[in-house]
Amino acid sequence: MKQHLKIIQLIDSLTPGGAEMMAVNIANALAEEGMQSHICATRLEGDLKLKIAANVGYLFLNKKRTIDFKAIRQLRIYIKQHQITIIHAHSSSYFLGFIMKLLNPKLRLIWHDHFGMSEALDPRPKFPLVWISRFFNATISVNTLLLEWNQHYLKVAKNVYLQNFANFNPQEIKQTELKGDEGKRIVCLANLRPQKDHLNLLKAFCIVQKVRSDWTLHLVGMDFLDAYSEKIKAYIKEHGLVNHVFLYGSCSDTSNVLAQATIGVLASSSEGLPVALLEYGLMQLPVVTTNVGECGKVIFNEQNGLVVIKENEFVVAEALEVLIKDESKRNIFGTELYEHIKVHYSKEAYTQQLIGIYCDAN
Repeated sequence: MKQHLKIIQLIDSLTPGGAEMMAVNIANALAEEGMQSHICATRLEGDLKLKIAANVGYLFLNKKRTIDFKAIRQLRIYIKQHQITIIHAHSSSYFLGFIMKLLNPKLRLIWHDHFGMSEALDPRPKFPLVWISRFFNATISVNTLLLEWNQHYLKVAKNVYLQNFANFNPQEIKQTELKGDEGKRIVCLANLRPQKDHLNLLKAFCIVQKVRSDWTLHLVGMDFLDAYSEKIKAYIKEHGLVNHVFLYGSCSDTSNVLAQATIGVLASSSEGLPVALLEYGLMQLPVVTTNVGECGKVIFNEQNGLVVIKENEFVVAEALEVLIKDESKRNIFGTELYEHIKVHYSKEAYTQQLIGIYCDAN
């Protein structure tokens, strides 16, 4: 039955981020299974376009407003032309998926909830999501907090928790060269958004750097050139870290970046299930992470990494120091995390579960 499924992933942009990376990974994985797989970027293209496999159909709408008749018409024609049967809408792209289902009720609409502020769901806007949810055939949540929220508020019979997976593009072109000394680099793979709490990480690194002046911190992720970004840059300058902390923006050669790193870190105040943690694991990096979202289900403290409380620079600094001074522990944690990711967060297991969701969604 799966061979009759023809799926399109809907995502607002292809700028690097967790939801965007998952949309591309899913499209590629489905194509590897021999299915007719497509992906549509509705508003913006970006570096992730380079990671879309050659056998995945691609459409860019250049959507300018919430209801853009030209984009709606273009997507409707594409869906009809390729006989799409399932729309897999990620995050806010559910609205365009809803419009497509109004125009063709036979389409199955799956909504994938990647909401990053899962630690603070009370103020989450419910309109128009709750009303539109009656048109969803199923929802997929990236952590259990989101699953519980969806089960409580949405008008959907089938709500599923499906953990993320990570996968590197074997055709990746190496282009990023990290600064600093080899073997003494800490990397944080996260877009510059407040919930990623780079300021907490910078405070922690400031403590570490006073006794480990030869170590460097590398921030890799989209810079939105906003007030939060300015705070990060101001902190780096004011605390004399210009030659020790480096910002790279978004990088499409993720595995190459991580291959040059020594320690992976996330100091987030809120998360879903960050793909960055899985990518650290695939590259056998030892990890320090805050205990938010599903992070504690990926990293088991003192077994395959170190898990600390959020919004406390002292515990982050202490954990980094533990890994910096103990190469043997770094190697053990990196190996253990790699094995854990391969067993529990594999592309193959994820794809089969997803295909089951598609087939069961009526």
